[in-house]
Amino acid sequence: MPELPEVQTVIDGLIPFVKGSTIKKLILNRKNLRFDFPKDFIKNLEGKKIDNISRRAKYLLFSISNDATLISHLGMSGNFRILEKPPSNDIIAIKHAHVIFSLIDKNQNPLTLIYTDARRFGFMDLSFDIENNRFLEKLGVEPLGNQFNAQYLAQRFKGRKLPIKTALLDQSIIAGLGNIYVCEALWRAKIHPQTPIKDLMDKYGRPTNKLDVLSIAIVDILNEAIKAGGSTLKDFSNISGEQGYFQHSFDVYGQEGRACSRKTGNKKCSGNIQRISQSGRSSFFCPKCQIMTNKPVDLML
Repeated sequence: MPELPEVQTVIDGLIPFVKGSTIKKLILNRKNLRFDFPKDFIKNLEGKKIDNISRRAKYLLFSISNDATLISHLGMSGNFRILEKPPSNDIIAIKHAHVIFSLIDKNQNPLTLIYTDARRFGFMDLSFDIENNRFLEKLGVEPLGNQFNAQYLAQRFKGRKLPIKTALLDQSIIAGLGNIYVCEALWRAKIHPQTPIKDLMDKYGRPTNKLDVLSIAIVDILNEAIKAGGSTLKDFSNISGEQGYFQHSFDVYGQEGRACSRKTGNKKCSGNIQRISQSGRSSFFCPKCQIMTNKPVDLML
């Protein structure tokens, strides 16, 4: 599933073309994706201008000139593509092209925005009250926003009994952080994924140095992934059909059995990457440099 960097990559590619464009016609090749399209979906979008495109967690937000927001989640295989020409029968017939926007850009040139989704786990919603939208209202802070830091994490972790890996994937705590980048950030911070979150705070509930290092690692890893165009594992590509390449920089994710790449000066870590299952998801880590001194939480091999 595309995570935050992949979604941001799509948005960054769409903005130069789509921002300021007008939706001349909207074509739905089916009545639903993961969910049914909202009532009056076409009526509320045709003839309207796309004022901006932004992101909340893993959602794309298209701000529409009638004060509506088109919310799009890519699911497992959803993607947007831009063609610098009006829609034709050949375009409409593209395999898995479920939603087609016929656009006129800000320079009065025709564009076609195509949403494809082979697995149809993605969906679209339309909201006139974005703050209370069912998909967005319970999301936590953005990991790349000003509110995110170790102090925030300590406050949200207080009184909870969870392993750090599970806590970081809780979207009500951090919006948009996914399995790949959590594994990578924990490796950088030398924190075992089963470490109880209480072990990353002192007796007064203040963040330890480990939690400070982790919060910085999360921000760094996300920014590096965005710069690299995201990570391509199976279905992800950007709006031009090109794949991201941050997966070539993975230190632990998907690296089970390989030697740990960590070096301290001239000394190389002697560990091999292992995989465990936590809450139904794979966690990758190095047992030599991600050491946990206390009893693990939520161990499911």
